[in-house]
Amino acid sequence: MPTFHCAAILFDLDGVLVDSTGSVSRLWRLWATEHQLDPEKVLSIAHGVRTIEVVRAAAPWLDAVKEVKKIEEREASDRDGVSTMAGASALVRSIPADRWAIVTSGTRMLATARLRSGKIPSPAVLVSADEVINGKPDPEPYLMGARLLRHRPEDCLVVEDAPAGIQAAKAAGMKVIGITTTYPRGQLGAADAVIDSLSAVAIRISGARLEVNVTLN
Repeated sequence: MPTFHCAAILFDLDGVLVDSTGSVSRLWRLWATEHQLDPEKVLSIAHGVRTIEVVRAAAPWLDAVKEVKKIEEREASDRDGVSTMAGASALVRSIPADRWAIVTSGTRMLATARLRSGKIPSPAVLVSADEVINGKPDPEPYLMGARLLRHRPEDCLVVEDAPAGIQAAKAAGMKVIGITTTYPRGQLGAADAVIDSLSAVAIRISGARLEVNVTLN
């Protein structure tokens, strides 16, 4: 059973705390069809990175800013099938408010809607796509999260479901727990531990530190 000692935990949102897979897939397929694109190719790059990066990669001839606004407004209003990941609510509620943050590739508007749908408490620190210059896999989002929590990057632990997010966290100098909610275990190999559910994580507060115990399957 791996144990991590850290000062704070940074969570990705979609695929980690909130299950929005159905909504994400449904709306990206709709967008791809509207622009005569291959939905499967679009979906293959749509997880774990900012919407603007997906649009730029899939359809560089479009006005990316305009498309992002349209896509994320649709996502924010589409709550069908959006739910809390098993163990997510209890886990974040077990952590002091100044010791955890959310670092998401979605905009703040979308993140707020997701949290409301998933009944996850709003964190004191939330880093969203519209607050960084470079999104995941660049380390900037996670470095910003650590800075806003006032902890050194090397004292932070990250929970991620996507290879791009794991790459970002490792580049920031952080330990990472991967979760197999979106990608198979084989694609999360860069993580320091891999779990199937947040129910496998238990946290004990020890003074200024968090002891994070992980039960592997």
